[in-house]
Amino acid sequence: MASERIKLVAVLLVLGLCTVGWADFLAGLAKPHEGRSMRATSTYKLGPNPREWDGEPDPNSNRDNSNVLPGQTKVLMDVEGPGVITHIWMTFLGPEPHPWAKDGSANHQEMLLRIYWDGDERPGVEAPVGDFFANSFGRRSEVISLPVIVEDADSYNCFWHMPFRKSARVEVVNQSDKPISLLYYNIDWIKKDRIDEDTPYFYAQYRQEYPVEKGKDYVVLDTQGKGHYVGTVLSVRTRSPSWFGEGDEKIYIDGEAKASIWGTGTEDYFLSAWGLKMTSTPYFGVPYFDQWGIVGGHTSAYRWHITDPLVFNTGIKVTFEHFGWMSPDENPQYQSHSWNEREDDYSSVAFWYQTGRPTFAARAPRERTLPNLDRIIAARAFTDEEHHGQGQAQPQNLDVYPDGHLFYRPESDENAWAEIPFEVKKKEPKRLLLVLTQSYDYGRYQAYLNGVKLGSVMDLYNKEIATREFHLLDFWPEPGTYTLRLECVGKNPLSTGHYLGIESVRLRERRPRVTTYGHDIDKDWRKEPVLYN
Repeated sequence: MASERIKLVAVLLVLGLCTVGWADFLAGLAKPHEGRSMRATSTYKLGPNPREWDGEPDPNSNRDNSNVLPGQTKVLMDVEGPGVITHIWMTFLGPEPHPWAKDGSANHQEMLLRIYWDGDERPGVEAPVGDFFANSFGRRSEVISLPVIVEDADSYNCFWHMPFRKSARVEVVNQSDKPISLLYYNIDWIKKDRIDEDTPYFYAQYRQEYPVEKGKDYVVLDTQGKGHYVGTVLSVRTRSPSWFGEGDEKIYIDGEAKASIWGTGTEDYFLSAWGLKMTSTPYFGVPYFDQWGIVGGHTSAYRWHITDPLVFNTGIKVTFEHFGWMSPDENPQYQSHSWNEREDDYSSVAFWYQTGRPTFAARAPRERTLPNLDRIIAARAFTDEEHHGQGQAQPQNLDVYPDGHLFYRPESDENAWAEIPFEVKKKEPKRLLLVLTQSYDYGRYQAYLNGVKLGSVMDLYNKEIATREFHLLDFWPEPGTYTLRLECVGKNPLSTGHYLGIESVRLRERRPRVTTYGHDIDKDWRKEPVLYN
């Protein structure tokens, strides 16, 4: 896998250099460069403040990292200009428990990156560390592009050039209730004698809407001034079934009332077609995409305008429509078509250069975690013999389930089953789903709810241990007791066993308009089970 990844990176970089003109890259190296290279680093230092950036490196120490406690701000760089930041690299432990952080650590969505230019009180860059590096939802994903590279999903690099005149301060704020553990960093910059008066500053700003506002396009950036727009990171969690991305990008240049740059669909703006899937290229990519068309699916995408910057003279407004396919029970006419205004959860980071200060009023809110949609019935509590057939059942912790799952080990498919009971107290629209484990020794299972067969057989075989949501039913359950039963019906020919892993049974919220329209409120799910997709 490592060699394949290295080959892929090499191919992508070659393609990128060919696209923009490899001769220009190499020719630039043969020209004189003004200034002096500098670095701010986490290298262990001697002196009264041994971990600060301005101390003397200790040749006898390898303690080149620091921990940032909850609520603390770590200054990575604070220098006087003129100068240009040319590269930022950082790494830190992931959120899962680790021998050096037994209770886990902050995830990168809870870490706020701020960069201040020339002593300005407002940061020119303000975004969660993850989102700035095209890693959304607090999940770690590999990114291989020209300005941003997150190799193996844990080394965070950016090569945006960031000029400043008087000073630059780079800081990370820990907004988690857990520490940032083992933070390493290098920030490379060139100290200059002068910066031309017309040189623009680099800006990046995060914003979110959970969910997007009805009747208004989602705004990524709205600023007055002169500059050029160079990139978008957009992240969407779906709150409705089906495809969210029919909405167009609409970009308004220099105060125009009607967008002169008007696209053909969300995936088209991100240079894909007929939907989105995980990919990573020099100019565009989808670092994270979990499942197509489900309620609660996650998609994050990046688009860098490197050879095609969007140039503006007095202002720019970058927006996205939030239209797409939707299930009929969310449509007032009970119809399914491609042009419905959806109410999904959006977040974004805009990247641009601009002379002077921007007028964009957005700021990164303190609470960025997506709101929980689920009532979770944890399966690990149901290991008693009354809840399973032949074989053994026990709780088990995995990397994908720090809080554990129910691990059921039948010897064959004969009389192999597991049941999870739950209670419903209020009649309201819900989606029933399972969070199941997949692995090399897992079987095939059929789901039943109170004896009613739901969906098709679920194949839990996978070459590696993974987790997946299996969506089963959209319904209005009456108050009462329910039992979700999984019966083994064999195994994939590649599987070595019939095992089953259940993290949870979940009842997921549907959008309020499902209740408002009430199309399915009187339908009997037992006679005709429905799953909208």
